[in-house]
Amino acid sequence: MLASALAFSLMGVCVKALGGRLPVAEVVLARAVVSLLISWWMLRRSGLDPWGQRRGLLVGRGMLGTAGLYCVYLALTGLPLAVATVLQYLHPTFTALLAWPLLAERPGWRVWGAVLLGFLGVAVLVAPGGGGAAAGSALPALPLLFALAGALLSALAYVSVRALRRSEHPLVVVFYFPLMALPLSLPLVLLQPVAPTGPEYGWLLGVGVFTQLGQVALTYGLMGMAAARATAISYVQVPLAALWGVWWFQEAVPARAGLSALLVLLATLLSLRARPVPASGSASS
Repeated sequence: MLASALAFSLMGVCVKALGGRLPVAEVVLARAVVSLLISWWMLRRSGLDPWGQRRGLLVGRGMLGTAGLYCVYLALTGLPLAVATVLQYLHPTFTALLAWPLLAERPGWRVWGAVLLGFLGVAVLVAPGGGGAAAGSALPALPLLFALAGALLSALAYVSVRALRRSEHPLVVVFYFPLMALPLSLPLVLLQPVAPTGPEYGWLLGVGVFTQLGQVALTYGLMGMAAARATAISYVQVPLAALWGVWWFQEAVPARAGLSALLVLLATLLSLRARPVPASGSASS
């Protein structure tokens, strides 16, 4: 989960570096092509059947992930990198709430504490005067809504991954993500194609490679630990995004970013110590 946070934070850098000139569908398509090729190579090299057992749930996970990807990329183009990432990382809260009824994974007090600390870290950074480019400036409404929708869709996708853990190999789950993203993005690109420049091809390749690395690490992480605990660990992406925003884009870090990063770090450390609490009944998988 820590490796996935690092990879996804670098993916965010690549998306941000594109500057919003290319349509979001084109970025999603490029990501899908790169990831699909890498996934196919990894599956063939491992001798695995790429099509899996629970194909309906695999397709559903791929569609949820693709929809969430659109929302995340749209948020990244309209918000500072750190703020967009922080809002996206409301998904551990959503995951903890969804995993209880859908997976019978009842979070213990440490997980709830980690979720609360992470949520407070989000609130500190995006409160009025804390998240805009200048003190007191408001976040733009549409990118904000995209970020929140991306967090919810990501949580649903992560719960789906967790539900697939007993029947599917992680590489099969990863493969279905670009497999669904390709047909969902190609028609939109064909309607309004924009030719990338030389540097943009490099950033698009980075989007695909870092997303693939993040998805592989994420899938193994979600299949190895309870969903709420795993996603709480990934809060560490928040301070990473703030660092990259300052380093690469000279984005002003909000004054409250230090407190936000501390709360996120505490959430991560607390979730690492958490253990799943047995729930009555068993989750279907």
